[in-house]
Amino acid sequence: MRISLFIGQSAELNPEQAPGLVSAIHKQPVDTPLWCGFLGLRGDEQSDRRHHGGPDRALHHYPADHYPWWKTWQTALGLPAPRTPWQPAAFGENLSGLGLGETQACIGDVYRLGEALIQISQPRSPCFKLNQRFGYGQLSQVMQLNGRCGWLLRVLEEGRVASQAELVLVDRPYPELTVKRTADILFNQTRNEEDLQLLLENPALSPNWRQHAAHWLEHGVVADWRRRLLGPAEFQVPPQA
Repeated sequence: MRISLFIGQSAELNPEQAPGLVSAIHKQPVDTPLWCGFLGLRGDEQSDRRHHGGPDRALHHYPADHYPWWKTWQTALGLPAPRTPWQPAAFGENLSGLGLGETQACIGDVYRLGEALIQISQPRSPCFKLNQRFGYGQLSQVMQLNGRCGWLLRVLEEGRVASQAELVLVDRPYPELTVKRTADILFNQTRNEEDLQLLLENPALSPNWRQHAAHWLEHGVVADWRRRLLGPAEFQVPPQA
């Protein structure tokens, strides 16, 4: 599978309707080789380092296969055209390609991409900024429910990466824990101690996700995702806006 590369810098996401809301989701395609370091692609930026970026979230891969589905979803619901077209980089991904989705990719998968060696660390957790990005008030919730979230990766070996480099699977140590299953355990199913223990004990899963699993196991209460999914009141998008 060949991979397209995208990078971006921080900017206001929607200055007219949400002034002050900053994001680096505006990614642009890259044609020249880039250095892929432990914190991601050179020239790329994360505006909110508390919730984005860092060694376990250095790269974001979003399957290009999903864009036709989002177009069909929009059309079927009779929604207006999105603020951002349904095309690669729209979801702020660094890596995009055809042929690998959340039901095949697994936590801990190790891939060679150019000179770099990268590993899947967690599913992406959709947030309210996607609602502003596309102009739909519940898009982040729909994304979390349907599992078309993509995934985040850590960099195990640094190196140069060129656009259209081949993504080659090197190792799959945890085939039982797909990205889709991981997200469903935490987001889309009732409390299951065996499944939560599976997340907690997986050394390749990011510490943040293992902490969520541990909290649910210990306290018996699922985390409240509303603020992440909908955002502060001043940045919320009305339904079907």
